[in-house]
Amino acid sequence: MSAPSLLDNVRLPRWLLPADWPQRDGVPELARVAIEAGRVRSVDPAVAATPSAWNLDGALVLPCFVDAHTHLDKAFTLPRMKQVQPGLLGAIDAMLADRVHWTPADVRERASRGLQWAWECGTAHLRTHVDWWEPDAVPMAWPVMAELAQEWADRVRLEQVSLIKLPLFEDAAQAMRLARQVKATGPHALLGGFVHSTNWSENALRNLLVSAQACDLDIDLHVDEELNASAVGLQTTARILREIGYQGRVVCGHICALAAQPEAQALATLDAVARAPITVVSLPATNLLLQDAVTGRTPRLRGITLVKEARERGIPLLFASDNVQDPFCRVGSFDPVEALGTAALVAQLDEPFDDWSQALCRSDWLRREAPAAQPTLVGQGADLVLFTQADRHGWPSRTAGRVVLREGRVTQGNPAPFLPR
Repeated sequence: MSAPSLLDNVRLPRWLLPADWPQRDGVPELARVAIEAGRVRSVDPAVAATPSAWNLDGALVLPCFVDAHTHLDKAFTLPRMKQVQPGLLGAIDAMLADRVHWTPADVRERASRGLQWAWECGTAHLRTHVDWWEPDAVPMAWPVMAELAQEWADRVRLEQVSLIKLPLFEDAAQAMRLARQVKATGPHALLGGFVHSTNWSENALRNLLVSAQACDLDIDLHVDEELNASAVGLQTTARILREIGYQGRVVCGHICALAAQPEAQALATLDAVARAPITVVSLPATNLLLQDAVTGRTPRLRGITLVKEARERGIPLLFASDNVQDPFCRVGSFDPVEALGTAALVAQLDEPFDDWSQALCRSDWLRREAPAAQPTLVGQGADLVLFTQADRHGWPSRTAGRVVLREGRVTQGNPAPFLPR
């Protein structure tokens, strides 16, 4: 099928349009998107329809997605497990028991399936954490992910994060060795750690951050994934980054403890985060399932972090899939739209399409360079997701029907409703 050169009557989200874009009754007017050589040449208000254009008739369109926090090494392991005890620590125990049976072929098959699902739904950039439990041995899954990053390079940008338990950074020399191993993997690798009150050490966290700085590595942390009001991983991370003058980009995922802390304490921590090079990633599905989890009892607490308060402070914020069909989350499909759908309800988000959809699309929020003040499609690759059945009032409901364009060409879905007649 030939690639379209013109998409007419496109409904783009408000966050992707300039401030002076024409509106009617507070709703942005439809757009015309011109595509040339696989890139977006221009975005202008729609005018009289062009016979040769694809007429989207107001269909919603977003840039392809970034899924900023996943676990490809664990994906699809749930069916082979017996009963899993509730909560985060129960899930960790179940995964450790299953992990002894992993092989490179097993990890590759499951991770490849996850990448295929991500590709089909419209994801262009995916970041996976890889469990790293030993100080002197690279995990079996680590080189598998590096190979997959190369194999998928022309389809999905795959990054890998070393998910290392914090005590392994207690010794500064060992922390530096770990950082150098991650650095040697390539530019798509990041240093990461699991920061939790059960393994808390400010010294180990400092060594992690300092070693990343010495090796010129970006950082991605699991932080305060708990409802313990005394957890201080996030606020300590922000303080140490300021003290050492860290210049890269740090992603902090989960940070559920903010929701359990006194308001003044939580907001003071977010004020510090806003002054640091930190992007927040919220994982609503997994956190709902793991936090406040007790057998035979309905959970009382939501477990989602303070997403509205973070956004109010200008902190870059993304939603992501996290675990998929493993002991940490029994559902999921590597579709970040599902994550936003969950967040829209549990966090009571207004205008999911016009406002919060950027939390699925802003890959610049993962880069160390300053994020774009005003994102634009112009000049970017024509990597777009066209929703064939959804409307702005109900989105992200009815989003299963999609047409995915990569460099302007259809890679998924049926574009027949849009074709010239």
